[in-house]
Amino acid sequence: MKTQRFALMITVLNLILLLSLLPSWIRTVEAGSSAPMLRGSGLQIVDPQGKVRAAIEIEPAGPQRFPDGSVAKDGKIYPETVRLRLIRPDGRPSVKITTSEDGSGLTLGGGVDPTYVVVDASGGNPSLSLINKDGKQQLIKP
Repeated sequence: MKTQRFALMITVLNLILLLSLLPSWIRTVEAGSSAPMLRGSGLQIVDPQGKVRAAIEIEPAGPQRFPDGSVAKDGKIYPETVRLRLIRPDGRPSVKITTSEDGSGLTLGGGVDPTYVVVDASGGNPSLSLINKDGKQQLIKP
């Protein structure tokens, strides 16, 4: 009789413990629900050393600007451009995707400079440029 009473008491305690933990399990499920939209004017992903390895940026309309902050002297005004860059560990961008009201472009850099491929679909004149490690270029246009 004592064994049955003890087993019943342990069962009741387990049931009380289960019911007390149930709300915390439900809250955990709620925390996993979808997050709101992430919004911003740019995004940078950095490696453990703090170097930017990927970036999405909006370049405002105006003259071409270089990474050092200087401005191109050709006087041409470029439209607002959205740019995605994937950057190698040495700091050189290997993948660039850009788009503006003039069109879009894709640049893929090779591991040996100046090897790269440029696909340009802007200004109504699409082209494909292939540049090998010796700097020899092949331009393909329709």
